[in-house]
This record gives sequence, C-alpha cells and structure tokens, in this order.
Amino acid sequence: MKGAVCRMASLTLGFRYSVRVSPQMANRIVDSARSILNKFIPDIYIYTDHMKGVNSGKSPGFGLSLVAETTNGTFLSAELASNPQGQGAAVLPEDLGRNCARLLLEEIYRGGCVDSTNQSLALLLMTLGQQDVSKVLLGPLSPYTIEFLRHLKSFFQIMFKIETKPCGEELKGGDKVLMTCVGVGFSNLSKTLK
Repeated sequence: MKGAVCRMASLTLGFRYSVRVSPQMANRIVDSARSILNKFIPDIYIYTDHMKGVNSGKSPGFGLSLVAETTNGTFLSAELASNPQGQGAAVLPEDLGRNCARLLLEEIYRGGCVDSTNQSLALLLMTLGQQDVSKVLLGPLSPYTIEFLRHLKSFFQIMFKIETKPCGEELKGGDKVLMTCVGVGFSNLSKTLK
C-alpha cells in the first residue's frame, strides 16, 4: 500500500447514513473507518446522516460512502451498505467501516483515471463519442468491465486497443491499462437543428 499513500491528496470525504437503527451506529462506523485511513492521511471528513420516523422508510440499515481526491485531481470512491433484514448475514458497523476504508485504499492502489465501478461508463462514453480517437488510462479491468467490452463489440462492432502499462517510476500502484478506440459518432436524432 505504499504506492497508495503517494497518490492520495490531502482530502478524503465520506458520508455515513443510517435508517431506523440506533444513531450510535454512526460513530461506530466513522471510528472504524478513520482507524484505517488515519494511518495514511490525517484530514478525513466523514459526515453523518440519521433518518428516523415516517421519512426513513420501512427498511432498517446503514452504509458508508468514501471519496478520495488524488494529487492529480482524480476522484476515486468506495461504498458499502448493510444487508437488508432477513437477507444474508448481519454486518457489524465496525466491520462495514473497516471494509469500506480498505476498498477505498484498494481503489487508490489500482489507480487510473476512473475507479473500477465506473470503468464501463467511461468506455461507453468513448464508444458513443465522435468519430475520433479516444484514450483513457484505467487500473486493472474489473470482470464487469471485461464483460461490458464484449457487449460493446456485439452491439457497436467497436474493438478497443488494450495496452498494459506496468507500474514504474511514473505510474504508482498496480499495473495500468491504456484503452483506445474510435467512437461511432452517435448523435441524438430527436435534437432539432437550427
């Protein structure tokens, strides 16, 4: 994780939420997430929100969203939520906070311009873009992104050029993947011309 520390900027934001559970859950989640993240960076801001009563809905639960800004201006995120009541094993707030912090550190280590949950969105926008060359530097491709590339090939007949960039002096963290394609030039047919 040493490479992750080098890429992290001076700001990490978080948002902790709870619905129809004890408000004390908020402090437990925040303390456990901060116990991991404070080892790397001191200024961490995690805001809390607790809903109760009619406005909170009918399902009890809690979760945490964390966002880190890297030194080059990239925002990387991680999010975890408790399991719905009656579905799966119960999750302790401390475990959820620690696991979410570890997921964020993993995203920072993977690097790239887009976090792993949004890789497919960036590739879709490149595909639908102008008939020109588009490039994006990603961390290791997630299994979802690999399957999404197959769908892009079958729907749009778009092939991406994939170049692996091993981590080195300039690139910190895990190996990177440079994705290159020529967009299909999609335009909105409903748009009126002036």
